[in-house]
Amino acid sequence: MLCMYVIEKSIEQDLSIESFNKRKVNLFIKRDDLIDLEVSGNKWRKLKYNIAHVQQKKLKGILTFGGAFSNHLLATAAACNKYNLKSVGIVRGEELNENSNSVLKRCSELGMNLNFVSREIYSLRNDYDFKNELKSLHTQMHVVPEGGANYLGMIGCQEILSECKINYDHVFVALGTGTTAAGMAFSLSSNTKLHIVSALKGIDIIQTLSTLFKSFGFGNSEINDWLECVVPHENSHVGGYGKTSVELLEKIIAFEQFTGIEIDPIYTGKVWMALEDWIEKENITNKNVLFVHTGGVCGGRQIIKDFIY
Repeated sequence: MLCMYVIEKSIEQDLSIESFNKRKVNLFIKRDDLIDLEVSGNKWRKLKYNIAHVQQKKLKGILTFGGAFSNHLLATAAACNKYNLKSVGIVRGEELNENSNSVLKRCSELGMNLNFVSREIYSLRNDYDFKNELKSLHTQMHVVPEGGANYLGMIGCQEILSECKINYDHVFVALGTGTTAAGMAFSLSSNTKLHIVSALKGIDIIQTLSTLFKSFGFGNSEINDWLECVVPHENSHVGGYGKTSVELLEKIIAFEQFTGIEIDPIYTGKVWMALEDWIEKENITNKNVLFVHTGGVCGGRQIIKDFIY
């Protein structure tokens, strides 16, 4: 049976920062990055019940999708390895191989069967007929969408806030596929605002969550109730997914020097920048604020190192 990670690892840590203290803003960080080094943060949340499903149905493992530096592929490979399950990764880029970078190499070391496909084929990953063809070729594998973006992934992510001991006025989290944010919106108390920071350019956050909820079978009335508590931040992407700026990298380095906590420039760094800007621009005072660290540090650390050195 599935042996759950000790969730006590994901602590609520008080961040005593002078500029926040002056405003009487109590800032905490949810340390999902501490759950596991490779099955990091929200990646474990999204895989947790998918793995349980595989075990309950007595399937052989998980087939999923990702790019060349996908934290999701690495997390899937590591989680399946921990529970003696098979893993298959459909990787975007037919020019790649298992030695193209450290992430793909580690996936292979963990036993993941990597299948490198063209970008044209990869673009079909959510196509109904394409998914059925994959299922027919891998009959004993559970197919999980890119980034763990399915109902079971969302249910795992709703536990992030249920573990919290403090009643927060505002919660900040990153958006990639939207699954983590959807799970948190699903479990949000009515007096809490969920601030969602997109790591991607040109994303309509409200529409993204609405579409995701509808794909999970929820109705408009329920969806509208959940989305009323959402505050979208769509302009902190600094140019798009994987893009950085000097301002972003300097904020990340300053945060790490003060707190000793590593964050990445792809997701969590952008959340921190948006949170700081919002506190200042909106002149926020006397509030409890939570910064959710969704892990994934491994994928973006080289960018920080290159900037420093």
